[in-house]
Amino acid sequence: MAHAIATDASSTVNVGTGTTAPIDKTKTILLVGVGGQGTILAGNILAMCAAEAGLDVKVSEIHGMSQRGGSVSTIIRVGEKVDSMVCDPGCADVVVAFEAIEALRAQQYLAEGGTMFVNDEEIVPVSVNIGNFSMPTDTSERLDAIGAVRIPAGRIAREAGSPRSTNVVLVGALSTALPFAEEQWRDAIARRVPPKTVEANLEAFDRGRAAAGR
Repeated sequence: MAHAIATDASSTVNVGTGTTAPIDKTKTILLVGVGGQGTILAGNILAMCAAEAGLDVKVSEIHGMSQRGGSVSTIIRVGEKVDSMVCDPGCADVVVAFEAIEALRAQQYLAEGGTMFVNDEEIVPVSVNIGNFSMPTDTSERLDAIGAVRIPAGRIAREAGSPRSTNVVLVGALSTALPFAEEQWRDAIARRVPPKTVEANLEAFDRGRAAAGR
């Protein structure tokens, strides 16, 4: 990642009509992963939940590569009034990493006292497959050293009956770090995922909350 995350798209989510959530300052949530993991859907669920809670929400996305497997970052900022989309190092209240190596790349953005949730999975990038770079051998130890909460999201999604719901498992973990009611999250998921998958996705969400252990 560059020193500061640039954005190639930005949008403001209209404020919803729900009860305002008790957020005393603008919060910054950074989602990082690779293409095809569902980071954008996860960001949309969070944005819907925050908007329905009566908060101002802004979302920015950046894609390192256009094809599946390229790095993807999504910044979501929520508060009474969000004026900037800047996410400099040390500014993210919560980082959710959909892949372990991306977690290591993003650790510089985590604020002091912030929370990091990590899908305990490594995806070998193209640069490693062609021999230009090597994979780190101490990923788990490095994540543990910074206090990351490692979650086997892929396994949990499979156990929930929806292997493609790894992202919703991580949304479940994320929900434990933000002051929105559980039902607000569940409603946003039900409105955002395909109707036939609602039950499995809600199960994945519940299991993600439990796995966060918070």
